[in-house]
Amino acid sequence: MEQKALNTLPPQQHDYEAIAASPEFKSLVKKKNKFLLPITVFFLLFYFTLPFLTSFSTVLNKPAIGDITWVWVFAFAQFIMTWSLCMIYVKKANEFDVESESILKLHNKNEGSDR
Repeated sequence: MEQKALNTLPPQQHDYEAIAASPEFKSLVKKKNKFLLPITVFFLLFYFTLPFLTSFSTVLNKPAIGDITWVWVFAFAQFIMTWSLCMIYVKKANEFDVESESILKLHNKNEGSDR
């Protein structure tokens, strides 16, 4: 079976050092770091709270609803937190992708090539 080439255009060459030095790129990196750092810290704190509390305290051993203890509620909340953070991240990553594409287009326009 013969495979067809999906992309027949030659790959676009970029001056990555010039792009990295541009104020637009630096702004994008700041925005990404401003988003990623707090969400990562929150995730790690929330994630490691469960083993820490179950190992060194009995706070979560009390019943929450009937025979279900707070350990199970907290563990279930971790699944919800993981899915929520994943959805938030995907939405923001799509915004960052759009912005990075605009930076590449701006750089290509400045270099005199159109994409």
